[in-house]
Amino acid sequence: MMKRKGEDEPWALEPEAMAETVDLEGRWEDLDRLLLRPGYIVGPGFEPGIELRDMIKNDCRVLVIGAGGLGCELLKDLALTGFGNIEVIDMDTIDVSNLNRQFLFRMRDVGQPKAKIAAERVMERVRGVNVIPHYCRIEDKDPSFFQGFQIIVLGLDSLEARSYINALVCGFLEYEPDGSPDLTTIKPMVDGGTEGFKGHARVIIPGVTPCFQCSMWLFPPQVTFPLCTLAETPRSPAHCIEYVHLIQWGQDRPGETFDADSTDHMKWIFEQAAKRAEQFNISGVTYTLTQGVVKNIIPAIASTNAIVAATCALETLKIATMCSKGMDVFMQYTGTDGVYMRTFANEKDTNCIVCSPGVPVEVEADITLEQFIDAILTDSRFKNKLLKPSVSLQGENLYMQAPPVLEEETRPNLAKPLRTLMSGESGILNINDRKLKGVLRLQVNFKTADVDMDAGAGG
Repeated sequence: MMKRKGEDEPWALEPEAMAETVDLEGRWEDLDRLLLRPGYIVGPGFEPGIELRDMIKNDCRVLVIGAGGLGCELLKDLALTGFGNIEVIDMDTIDVSNLNRQFLFRMRDVGQPKAKIAAERVMERVRGVNVIPHYCRIEDKDPSFFQGFQIIVLGLDSLEARSYINALVCGFLEYEPDGSPDLTTIKPMVDGGTEGFKGHARVIIPGVTPCFQCSMWLFPPQVTFPLCTLAETPRSPAHCIEYVHLIQWGQDRPGETFDADSTDHMKWIFEQAAKRAEQFNISGVTYTLTQGVVKNIIPAIASTNAIVAATCALETLKIATMCSKGMDVFMQYTGTDGVYMRTFANEKDTNCIVCSPGVPVEVEADITLEQFIDAILTDSRFKNKLLKPSVSLQGENLYMQAPPVLEEETRPNLAKPLRTLMSGESGILNINDRKLKGVLRLQVNFKTADVDMDAGAGG
């Protein structure tokens, strides 16, 4: 059954041989040990039975975001765990430098979309799984696309992309009048990340656990270089690359926005950085290093990807079936000095602007809706996060910036006291803005008449 393939991939099994190995009798024996019998550490509502296996195979839709080193492992693990309906989205194509750790790809695949090839390889090797690829940016998909999945698994290497998905999914979240999350609106996420020998896996249940924004402080600040060093005394390949990226691009190509995902733009940065390095007798500028410096990418290691992906796949299974209690929010892996793994709980930020029931905002009792909008635009907590906010209350539009017909219809409310529009009570206002990925919920509290206005000005 073990067949050698071409010289470029002597380690690989033929697809037919691989499919045969995973479709033998007893394939689900280990899974059945978890799903077919009761236990003492199961999650709430767990009921053992063959229906659980059928559910994850036929009914549970899982979205994997990212088809790189971590994404390849995630797709393989989820398919072999029994999930039958998986979709994957990735905007990148396969590069030669990917082949040392992204095991689903071969030399002949270079230049092809990662999502497409990864989906084909998994379906070739695991019978019964359907993997649908999406070769595009996550921003290209309508929010309704993400709502169609029961669980979203992140295999991303970008803080910006994680923040986008986090805000989008938390935007689906709705709260009951008592402040508890509406369970039917929760979209669970499992997030994995690797940096060399380090990695993490975490479970994000919007409204219940800390979201990505709540724990942004966990990520160290990105490395920056003094501009004087870049311009006058570069000492390393990274200095040359950052000079071209931050300074020379604007000088040589004014008015043109740099796109880190454009091959042409990245190639230009690499070529100019190589020339600058030669001027200062600095060696080591490569295209791969250029990508790493510009995108702040730390080289990945295959074994770390495998460990983190396995943890994420197991947590996905727990969420889908409740066969075991889930991880305590966050797992950190450090493999530099032996193997070290621990889980710990982060504290949820009760005033998180993304996932909280409502960020507290105290306003004057006679403030108008227009003055309220102006106030939140200048609030330091929402700086650079709002452009033209629309305001609604329990599904009723108080003021809409667009379309024009709704703007005209709700414009008279701008001059009305906010307290009147809210029936004289404190409550939650929903703020929508084209700069927001989701909904910003504000807990509005009105100052009482006897409050010293000067003392309360900072509220």
